[in-house]
Amino acid sequence: MASLHSHIETILWTKDEISCRVTELASEISTDFGAADSPVLVGVATGAFIFLADLVRNIQLPISVDFVRAESYGCGTLSSGVPKLSLDLKVDVKGKHVILVEDIVDTGNTLSCLIAYLESKGASSVSVCALLDKPTRRKVHFQLVGEGKFYRGFEVSKGRGAWAGTTFPLES
Repeated sequence: MASLHSHIETILWTKDEISCRVTELASEISTDFGAADSPVLVGVATGAFIFLADLVRNIQLPISVDFVRAESYGCGTLSSGVPKLSLDLKVDVKGKHVILVEDIVDTGNTLSCLIAYLESKGASSVSVCALLDKPTRRKVHFQLVGEGKFYRGFEVSKGRGAWAGTTFPLES
């Protein structure tokens, strides 16, 4: 019988490293926002839901959570470059600080569109919290809104793993 992890060539970050970094990101967010300025966390479905759940459990603020779904891949693995919103917000973000939570920031196309969308909904600021950032693949350099910040878990550099999808270790 094959091992559960036999298909994984390289583990980029262990479960403990990921957990530690998520805790650090949550601490940064908790420090940057006070209870009076509690942010709305908007997860980009479906890829960010586990990262978002771990982040929310560690943020020491009263927060609201919602999801959006932006699809740009269709049935293939190459982006069409034109994201389409297929799940809208239920929470009103007008006048609120929003943190867009992504699993991976790659080309920047989807993220740029989502930031513009949240700005059009009246968000007073839009920050981004991404578990993984692949700046070498960036085609669109996104602009944050207001006092928005970019919270980055890990940078995936050219030399540190090129992959078609994301694989997270289940054990360290």
